[in-house]
Amino acid sequence: MYNRRDFLRISGLSAAPVVTAITGFSPGVEPEVPKKEGLYFMGDGPMYSPDEFLEKLQQIHKDKPIVKDFYGKGGSVEQLLKKFCEITGKESAIYMPSGTLANQLAISVLSGENAKVIVQETSHVYRDEADAAQSVFSKRLIPLAAGRAYFTLDELQKSIEEHTQGEAFKSGIGAVSIENPIRRNDGQFVPLTEIKKISSFCREKGYKLHLDGARIYLASAFSGVSVSEYASFFDTIYISLYKYLGASGGAVLCGPKDIIDKMEHLTKVHGGVVFSNWANSAMALHHLDGIDDRFKRFSVQSQQLFKMMNQLPEMKVSSLENGTNISILKLADTVNSKKLSEVLWKKYNIALPVAKSDGTIKLMVNDSLLTHSNEQIMSAFKDALGLSKI
Repeated sequence: MYNRRDFLRISGLSAAPVVTAITGFSPGVEPEVPKKEGLYFMGDGPMYSPDEFLEKLQQIHKDKPIVKDFYGKGGSVEQLLKKFCEITGKESAIYMPSGTLANQLAISVLSGENAKVIVQETSHVYRDEADAAQSVFSKRLIPLAAGRAYFTLDELQKSIEEHTQGEAFKSGIGAVSIENPIRRNDGQFVPLTEIKKISSFCREKGYKLHLDGARIYLASAFSGVSVSEYASFFDTIYISLYKYLGASGGAVLCGPKDIIDKMEHLTKVHGGVVFSNWANSAMALHHLDGIDDRFKRFSVQSQQLFKMMNQLPEMKVSSLENGTNISILKLADTVNSKKLSEVLWKKYNIALPVAKSDGTIKLMVNDSLLTHSNEQIMSAFKDALGLSKI
C-alpha cells in the first residue's frame, strides 16, 4: 500500500535532490537546490521545501496582499471558507488543523448519542487515526469491505441488520463514513452509483453521512464527477489543504450550519484552535484557482502518456479499476531501474519513485505532469532506457 514515507525510499545518490524537493529533508546529505519545473511521478501535488514555500507565499502576497486571521476569523481563512462553501454547496465551513480532527469531530457530532459508526476497513478513519473514535469519542467503528475500496448498499444493510437484531443491549447506528478516494487502495474511487444508493438509504433511515474527501479533487478529475455533486450526497465533507493545495497543513470541514456551529468549541476543547492560519489558507486559496482545469488536463494527459509508454517493449503501465492518479509501471528484467531513475533525473529533471524488488514502480501523476509534453517525456524515457540496459 502507498505510504508518504515511500518518498524517503528513493535510492541512490542521484535521488538526493528528489528527496529534498519532495520533503525538504534528506538524511545525511547536504540539501541541494531543487530544479524548477520538474516532473515528479510521486505525490498528489506540490510539496514545497521551506525556501520554495516562502518564495511562493511572497509571490502570492505580492500579487494580492494576504490578510491575517485571528484564531481562524477573518482574513485569508474567511476567504477560504467562503470558497469551500461555494465549491461543496454546503451552508458553512470551518478551518481545522488536521484531517484527523475534522473526521473525528464530524463523525462524533453527526452520531450524537448513538455509538456505532460504519466505515471502510481500509479507510483512514479506521486504520490511521490512532483509534480516536473509540478512545476519545466513545464511538464503535464497524469496518466493512476488508481490503477493498468500498462497501455496497447490500453490505451496509446486512451489517446494520446484524448489529440491530443480533445484540442484546442495543446502541444505535450513528453515522456512516466513506473515504473517497481510498489511499490504502492506491487511490481507487468509490463509484457514484454506489454512493447514490447508500445516500438514499441513509437519508430514508435517518443515518448521517460523512465524506472523508481529503483527496476528493483526484476522485473528481478521474471519475468526471464534480466535487459539489459528491458533496451533495453527504451531510459533511472534509478536504485536505496540503495533499495538493500547497499548504503545510490544515483542513476544512463543510456542512450544515447547525453542525459546523458546534465545531469551534469542540476544536478548542481538543486543543486544535490555532492563533494564526493565514499562511496555509493563502497557499490553499492560490492552488484552488483553476484546479478543476489543471487536474482534468493532467488526468487526460496521463492516460494518453501511458498508452504511448506501453508501446515500448521495456515497460508496461497498468491502471487500476476506478483508479485515480496511481498506476503500476513494470520494467523489463533488462532495465536497471536505479540507472533509469538517475538518467531521468540528472538529464531531464524527471523523478521516479524507487522500484520494488520485482521491478514494479508505483507511478503517481499530479499537475507537475503539465510542465512537460508527452513527446518530451517519451523522448526522455527512450534515451534513459537506452542508457540503462543491464
